[in-house]
Amino acid sequence: MSHHLDSPIARQDPRLDITDLYVFRGEQGTVFVTDHSHSLAGEDIPRGLHPEGKYEFKIDSNGDAIEDVTYRFTFAEADTNGVQTYEVRRLAGPDARNDFAEGTVIGRGRTGETLELPGGSRAWVGKAGDPFWIEPDVLHAVGHAFQDGTKVDLSSWDPERAANLFAGHTVYSIVLEVADEELLPVAGEDRKIDVWAVAFLATDAGGWRPINRAGLPMIHPLFTQYNETLGDRLNENVPSEDVALYGKALTESVAGVVRAYGTAEDPEAYAKTVVDRILPNVLPYEVGTPASYGFAQWNGRTLTDNAPDVMFSFASNTPVTLGIGKESITAKPSQTFPYVPSAA
Repeated sequence: MSHHLDSPIARQDPRLDITDLYVFRGEQGTVFVTDHSHSLAGEDIPRGLHPEGKYEFKIDSNGDAIEDVTYRFTFAEADTNGVQTYEVRRLAGPDARNDFAEGTVIGRGRTGETLELPGGSRAWVGKAGDPFWIEPDVLHAVGHAFQDGTKVDLSSWDPERAANLFAGHTVYSIVLEVADEELLPVAGEDRKIDVWAVAFLATDAGGWRPINRAGLPMIHPLFTQYNETLGDRLNENVPSEDVALYGKALTESVAGVVRAYGTAEDPEAYAKTVVDRILPNVLPYEVGTPASYGFAQWNGRTLTDNAPDVMFSFASNTPVTLGIGKESITAKPSQTFPYVPSAA
């Protein structure tokens, strides 16, 4: 799974789980999307967004993996119809990385309705179809390989029976479209930004605990399916610490698989090139360009990019495919705002 229910702490309350992060070109600007509260967790759990949480899009404009602008969403309790009111704040400079900074309120809205924001930006939050797809047998085989240092064992898998585990499932999407007039000055002359998302939960002591952090897709399926301690740890720190904290472990994991395949003269050197690209765990994007998360480039991520095949093949240095693609999604994304698939 890209990020679905990826660690013990995220599974405790799926409202705080980030299943996916997407960044792409919209009708009026750059679109940031996170999905939460996956129906796979069960219909008897609380759905929607957590009223004691905060959900943030982090934007770094100079490549140091430290946020320069943050957009923060906070939610009230759901009413009897399941509707939640919410508030959007923008925080810039040092405030962007300060859990207690208030920033500027740029809008207040209701789930299920479009919220117009200053300068042509807009937001939408609500129940949506899950646009992501995964084949569970391939998923688990990849997890075993990167845990055990082996080839991806698909000897008993029949690709003719490949099926999308998430077909028919729903999420709660947070969609923010930031107009060019607002984002281009942040991005600077090269228009390049790095993006990640974090879901926090308020603590009894008055602080904020990070529950889930998402940047590039498929990091958790590669490295933490059978190492849940690492799964939790990857959510606890900030991107600028990623290399120091996880570089060695992830390099060893990749090298083990590449060594098993024998596809690189120097498996450790290849593994280092992989980890140099995936850490810090942030999603790069050039503002104003078509997004594409593929074999040729990582430039944002659209709602229909085939991230599993890309990441599994890249990390293992050999072709790995799910045997399914975007045709397996039961609800299709839209070309118009809010872009996410309908939940119907």
